[in-house]
Amino acid sequence: MTHPHRSWHPKKLANTKWTAVEPRQREKHFIVVKVTYNADDAQKVEQVTLEAVLSKRHFTLHWSELADETQWCSGWL
Repeated sequence: MTHPHRSWHPKKLANTKWTAVEPRQREKHFIVVKVTYNADDAQKVEQVTLEAVLSKRHFTLHWSELADETQWCSGWL
């Protein structure tokens, strides 16, 4: 099984910029404002909180969802 190449590490997600392939409620650009670590193992990232640039609305998702290139692009496009 091949894994997609990604140029980012889950522990360095804070303040990274992301573009939604399909806009969410007419919002396309997001910033990671919070990284949540596993309660039992502080070395493992569990979730990230994204903030929409325009509305400042927050939502949380599992960090690995950002690796899905059909939903997210790294950086702002």
